[in-house]
Amino acid sequence: MKSHENPPIGFKEWQVVCDALASGRQSILLRKGGIHEGRQGFSFAHDSSFLFPTRFHALGDQVREGEVKVLPEWQLGDEIRITHHAEALWAVTLADWSQVAALESYHIYSQATVRDRFDWEGKGMASGSIHVALVRIRELAEPWIFPYEAGFGGCRSWIKLPPPPSSWMESSRPVLDDDTFQQTARELHCGP
Repeated sequence: MKSHENPPIGFKEWQVVCDALASGRQSILLRKGGIHEGRQGFSFAHDSSFLFPTRFHALGDQVREGEVKVLPEWQLGDEIRITHHAEALWAVTLADWSQVAALESYHIYSQATVRDRFDWEGKGMASGSIHVALVRIRELAEPWIFPYEAGFGGCRSWIKLPPPPSSWMESSRPVLDDDTFQQTARELHCGP
């Protein structure tokens, strides 16, 4: 994983999951990868990224809680509002379904969605595995607003973003206090 990159990196995730991360309800990311991840497939290649909310593919039955707003995918010039940043403390690939199933209380995805991702094979990704990362979420003091560009599209996880506000890190605050976050980190047994 690479830290605090230039240009800044966005991690594309469903709006409803970004909401769960922003509220402190969820502190892990589960990912198999998108169609355009490249030959090697998905990896948590960046440990510092801004949460980039997407609407594409987000259906209500794919999550167990949260409000899924049925909206069209972003169009050129639409206003993007980035409100949160994620720092991955660790990332692993799990190949044991029982370990993946044990994470259910730490995320909002439906079991069927997680199982479909776990079982999916293609683009360098083996069936019977899924990537998991523990992330510390920070809320930006003010939303970072910029227009949607064509380069943000496609079925891929990582995108390059324009320069963020200069003092975003200093003015941001963790969503979970240190004790609560450390308790979650201790409860999760799949990290290093």
